[in-house]
Amino acid sequence: MSTRLSAVPDAAGRYGRFGGQYVPETLTFALRQLAEAYDEARSDPEFQRQFVHLLHNYAGRPTPLWFAERMTAEAGGARIFLKRGDLLHTGAHKINNTLGQVLLTCRMGKQRVIAETGAGQHGVATATACALLGLPCQVYMGAEDVRRQELNVFKMRALGAEVVPVHTGSRTLRDAINEAMRDWMGSVATTHYVIGSVVGPHPFPMMVRDFQSVIGREARQQCLIHLGRLPNVVMACVGGGSNAAGMFHPFVDDEKVEIVGVEAGGAGTGAGQHAATLSHGSPGVLHGSLSYVLQDEDGQTADVHSISAGLDYPGVGPEHSYWKEAGRVRYEAASDGDALKGFELAARLEGILPALETAHVVVKAMAEARKRPADEVIVVCSSGRGDRDCAEVARLQQARPSG
Repeated sequence: MSTRLSAVPDAAGRYGRFGGQYVPETLTFALRQLAEAYDEARSDPEFQRQFVHLLHNYAGRPTPLWFAERMTAEAGGARIFLKRGDLLHTGAHKINNTLGQVLLTCRMGKQRVIAETGAGQHGVATATACALLGLPCQVYMGAEDVRRQELNVFKMRALGAEVVPVHTGSRTLRDAINEAMRDWMGSVATTHYVIGSVVGPHPFPMMVRDFQSVIGREARQQCLIHLGRLPNVVMACVGGGSNAAGMFHPFVDDEKVEIVGVEAGGAGTGAGQHAATLSHGSPGVLHGSLSYVLQDEDGQTADVHSISAGLDYPGVGPEHSYWKEAGRVRYEAASDGDALKGFELAARLEGILPALETAHVVVKAMAEARKRPADEVIVVCSSGRGDRDCAEVARLQQARPSG
């Protein structure tokens, strides 16, 4: 490509016009300290050795690239491969980032970790990394997500974390981030906030992307080794966008690889019915960063909806906004019904219970395959497993109108 889209952010944490730092003065020093610590760590061979050791020997990397033969046959057309993040320790991609950030916490000499979580996978992964490395952990979680993700709440508490239900606002991920930010402003001297997605002020979007880019690097290498070529299409679900950023970033400079992000289309296109930020949002500031946001005419953050707690967020990472405006990534929306269908198809055809986040991509990937010849390849990021979604899927299936 004429411009390397991977060569961002700049020194100010900008991805084109997106990103930056929109934070109270209280956090300015902490963010500068974090950026300096991360810059040193990323160029330190010993830090990288420790991180890779944990990824391989604790988290279970590299994960396989699975040929979804029966999904491919059902769709017809291009071959579909799944990058199996669901096989990682804790059951999702989130462990890549939390191991990196908690290692960095120890390097900075901070004594406490806080985190936010939506679907609970980031909370579980943060609690896991803290248990492994011996740090206390407090996780903020919207009360509605606590209801939807009872199993993950149990796991976090079993791992020694304190789970704090948030009862304000929509009682989902946005509100959990708000509370975690408030905590951090009052405890920044001793506490590191492990943000779970490529959102927030610089350097978080860059740092989380870098820790998650192992997904795309592995997938790229596996395609070259086992298929002798790069894929035609790479796809992933997009909420805040960490699994997608990790999958997409190593491919963004490959002109011939199409990249597709799938957002939560929810129950419709009206305000409050979906969480498709890049499809229906506009540029604004949310949680310390300029990016696409779902907001009303007065700039107030809109309510959102998705059956997937991990996609139920009114913003998106600034790098995704940059890719959208550059025309590099195509963003589509899959409805709640599509996600339930995707869950059922992956289970019936491949023996895989996908997270509802991943289920959004399954239907779109099969539709994409139908439009393409059999010699083309589509790689889907299977970001997590769906054990913790089974009770919610069963409830929603029972609520479906018959016929």
